[in-house]
Amino acid sequence: MEGVMDHTMRALLSKIGGMDYFVSEFVRVTQQPIPTSSFIRLVPEHQNQGRTEHKHPVHTQLLGSNAELMAESALHAVLAGATHIDVNFGCPAKRVNGHGGGSVLLETPQTLHDIMSGIRKKLPAHIPVSAKIRLGFNDEALLFDNVAAIEAAGTNTLTVHGRTKKDGYKPPARWEKIGSIQDKTGMTVVANGDIIDANTLLRCQSITGCRHFMIGRGALNNPFAFHQIRKQLNGEVSTSDATDFAELFAHYALALQNNYDDISALGRLKQWCGHLKFEFNPVNHHLYDLRRSQTVTELVNKFREIMTEKPL
Repeated sequence: MEGVMDHTMRALLSKIGGMDYFVSEFVRVTQQPIPTSSFIRLVPEHQNQGRTEHKHPVHTQLLGSNAELMAESALHAVLAGATHIDVNFGCPAKRVNGHGGGSVLLETPQTLHDIMSGIRKKLPAHIPVSAKIRLGFNDEALLFDNVAAIEAAGTNTLTVHGRTKKDGYKPPARWEKIGSIQDKTGMTVVANGDIIDANTLLRCQSITGCRHFMIGRGALNNPFAFHQIRKQLNGEVSTSDATDFAELFAHYALALQNNYDDISALGRLKQWCGHLKFEFNPVNHHLYDLRRSQTVTELVNKFREIMTEKPL
């Protein structure tokens, strides 16, 4: 979720609510340990006991391939205020894989073990450590070797995206494979992939046997997803008012302007609209016009108009 799930988006989603916790954008660990000051800048929630303003915990995610540097960086994150360390072994981006990070490490179970073991040994015992994986790189041949290597390192929780790197984001996610992992590990397993609402969550639960679920891109497509799922699972009627959403969008735009220059803020808003089109027909119908906006104010005004206009 690099480039989209920063602290401003986390704050917006936290305001709406429904989730248990967030995972930060991954912090890249390359040629040297990430200093404590960088973690404070990259994950501002560290200065608030690792929580958003609305009290949702934020797990700090690392991405890298050097076990020693990853362990040192994890310790620096904890010194900055991190309360949970997560490691990304699932990113399918070619740029990331080309530099030895993300899902390419699923080809070497020993490396997964070395990284997770190094982090676990470096951190205080009360700091939970988790990892995220895909089913494999090109295929699933090493899936259970990878799971065993991560578990043997002392990892508490494993999030599994039900696709390989080769699959990218092509549907459907293979939830049955996540269920197989759930049956073979003592770690807490979090199911991920194609969960967008209460119905898909319940189907995933029935197939995997999991009790924990993660939503990634679906939360960008529908920022009310967590709230709606909670309501529906409790037997309550869930609604999202278009006017309220327009005001939330304006609130988010202001937060972006307070943290980025106008060009970056405008770019992030347009990027978000590209996700919202999948769940909000007015955005889909007017996406071209929204993307032609030259200023943040112009885009916010257009968004408000299309979300509150009355159908003929």
